[in-house]
Amino acid sequence: MRLYTVLLKNTKKIEYYSRFSPSPLSIKQFLEFGRDNACEKTSFMFLRKELPVRLANTMREVNLLPDNLLSQPSIKLVQKWYMQSFVELLGYENRKPEDPQALNDFLELLIEIRNRHNDVVPTMAQGVIEYKEKFGFDPFVSSNIQYFLDRFYTNRISFRMLINQHTLLFGNDTNPAHPKHIGSIDPTCSVAEVVKDAYETAKMLCEQYYLAAPALQIQEFNMKQDKDKSIQAVYVPSHLFHMLFELFKNSMRASVELHEDSKEGLPPVKAKVTLGKEDLSIKISDRGGGVPLRKIDRLFNYMYSTAPTPSLEPSSTVPLAGFGYGLPISRLYARYFQGDLKLYSMEGVGTDAVIYLKALSSESFERLPVFNKSAWRHYQTSPEADDWSNPSKEPRDTSKSNYKANR
Repeated sequence: MRLYTVLLKNTKKIEYYSRFSPSPLSIKQFLEFGRDNACEKTSFMFLRKELPVRLANTMREVNLLPDNLLSQPSIKLVQKWYMQSFVELLGYENRKPEDPQALNDFLELLIEIRNRHNDVVPTMAQGVIEYKEKFGFDPFVSSNIQYFLDRFYTNRISFRMLINQHTLLFGNDTNPAHPKHIGSIDPTCSVAEVVKDAYETAKMLCEQYYLAAPALQIQEFNMKQDKDKSIQAVYVPSHLFHMLFELFKNSMRASVELHEDSKEGLPPVKAKVTLGKEDLSIKISDRGGGVPLRKIDRLFNYMYSTAPTPSLEPSSTVPLAGFGYGLPISRLYARYFQGDLKLYSMEGVGTDAVIYLKALSSESFERLPVFNKSAWRHYQTSPEADDWSNPSKEPRDTSKSNYKANR
């Protein structure tokens, strides 16, 4: 009876907090708070409501997924983590910000929650694999899973962003190697340096697997700042590194596998960094043979992964192919602050991948999912018949006979 009462109370709390929409912040706001008026009490009062709001929004939405998916052990485990974190955060609803012990306890709790959620992405991916192995592929369910996971993982990125800002500003896990960082944000992030770091890391991995790796050629086009100055951005270097590392891995793998027996050697991977009035763009170009047009969208689809299922066990090596989530999640990182990631491929030649970021930190607002009626309707609406002709392998018999009869 007591367990039922606790569950009922928590369900009501989730419903209550999900009625609030998340409050998106811009990189400029993160920066100004951390640099000019960083106040632990203010951050505490904001996060003790904002974090439950973001958790509740995604916890309500997960329940709209098919029961067959929700019943998978890995999905249940993720739900358990989210419920535990939500309940623990509720313990600070009435704690006084003037109490130093409350601030310290809250800080320690955020670190615990962040660690608890470290494996959310691979565990959720494992749940989707479990579902697909048992129930196969259904286009309508796949569409809903795609919609949900884009929103779920974006929510997770935002959740960790808020936690990292608080713990880096007010905790002991500051990074002495980057004293100028404001939390996880670098006010003078050298984009070319992040490109080189991501390339070197991917190169090391590529050489470990293939004993070879393409060289890097990098160019900068600064149309806004001093044209002779290296392009700088106010951004989260770890987010940018994540995107670039994934793109370099893909480019290197394609290049080596296509050209490993070529007498001319491996063609280089090229990077162009450009800064305009509105966009900061980074293009990674390879000559790895490209991808057919019909497969481009599939590369961003969580249900279409062709990569072998990796083990969830800790390993000393990072595989060149994982759950197939590298590209879709990299795109979410780009879109999180109003940017994007797009692929342009020429089959037989190679692929250009372009990361678009906002040039101005004041325009780099968080892009956050909201649980509302529009989201709810997305899961309820059945797919309608296509309004374009769809060629089948065999023409209908009636059409065939009528066609012949009219000849």
